[in-house]
Amino acid sequence: LELCNRIKIKCSFVAQDWDGIIPALLVGKYDVIMSGMAITEKRKQQIAFSSPYASGYNQFVVRKEPGLDAGDTKAKVNLSTVGDKEKATIERLRSTLSGKAIGVLRSSNSEAVVKQLLGDVVTIRSYDSLDNLKLDLTAGRVDGGLADYFTWRDFLEAPGGSVAVFFGPELNGGLWGPGVGAGMRKDDSELLTKFNAALDAATKDGTIKALSLKWFKTDISPALPK
Repeated sequence: LELCNRIKIKCSFVAQDWDGIIPALLVGKYDVIMSGMAITEKRKQQIAFSSPYASGYNQFVVRKEPGLDAGDTKAKVNLSTVGDKEKATIERLRSTLSGKAIGVLRSSNSEAVVKQLLGDVVTIRSYDSLDNLKLDLTAGRVDGGLADYFTWRDFLEAPGGSVAVFFGPELNGGLWGPGVGAGMRKDDSELLTKFNAALDAATKDGTIKALSLKWFKTDISPALPK
């Protein structure tokens, strides 16, 4: 709503399953996707993206089990540059999660990351919604999952989340791209220009940071240009 006010347009919200979120945009069901969508080269073939409005990250959770070593869950690993640190992280994930069933949101970047890094050592179970993934994790029908940090934080703080813990470092980059942006049709260049101008102003004046701290209790605002 903050960006809508700055652009001086009236905004309404439309619910849409993730599987069809880009096709529905392209046929005009709505004009902007703001649903935590990572900016990726593959998606840019279909739609235009705004500048990043968040620098989100992703993390595994696993069901608690005796002797589990969750590792440094506050460490950060960028998969865009795979050096010794990243290789060690990937090998530890492969070793510890081998043989387990890992849940992901269908057609998401997290699904692609698990296929890329762990596809030959885990069973991947894809879900039409994160709510259904969380239900199966609580019930023990999957051993763990990969999604954005805030999905898991809220889950772990809820009663059903007591069965699981964060596992491994915070992950970004790689197939997740440079951050989270708003998706629009490629021919909506005027809307994209206005959106980026409002986003740039809201980032520079600290509004995005303030809203991030208010709603997420941490700063996930995009980095300011140097």
